[in-house]
Amino acid sequence: MSQEAKWYILHTYNGYENMVKTSLEQMIENNNLQDVILDIKIPTETVIEERNGKKKAYEAKIMPAYVFVKLVYSSQIWFMLTNTRGITGFVGPNGKAWPLDESEVKRLHLEDVVVNFDMEVGDSIRVVSGPFEGLVGVIKSIDKPHQKAQVMLNMFGRETAVDMDFVQFEKLNNATTVTTEE
Repeated sequence: MSQEAKWYILHTYNGYENMVKTSLEQMIENNNLQDVILDIKIPTETVIEERNGKKKAYEAKIMPAYVFVKLVYSSQIWFMLTNTRGITGFVGPNGKAWPLDESEVKRLHLEDVVVNFDMEVGDSIRVVSGPFEGLVGVIKSIDKPHQKAQVMLNMFGRETAVDMDFVQFEKLNNATTVTTEE
């Protein structure tokens, strides 16, 4: 393939996201499109709700009515996808497929794999995504198989240990030193 696969957003009818994903997976298998459509994601988050004094966790869609697809774009693929039941079209100007740029892919956590993790315990970091975005801290422990690290952040004048994914923070350059105490 001369063209590189990129992430695109498909707009669906509300509540049809899982059906669309299943239909696309079936279409990929039936038409042998594994080299053209590489990944399909419906971003979700775990929500904990309390009812009648009991806590219940469930997966909620972060962006209802949208499905993210990594594919090698062509007019044939556009036609196949836009004619799939439940899909209203691609997200982009005038329904034209518009790929996400790298910063959007990173922010949406569509590709959470970090291959070159060159940080160590004691390194200073800056949080780049999530609820603690913008805070700085120090790595206290690293779990490479699960791509997580425990980071000490200074919140409200207190040291707080937070478990974070590798993609949620970046190493501060050597010229910058971080003290977590004020």
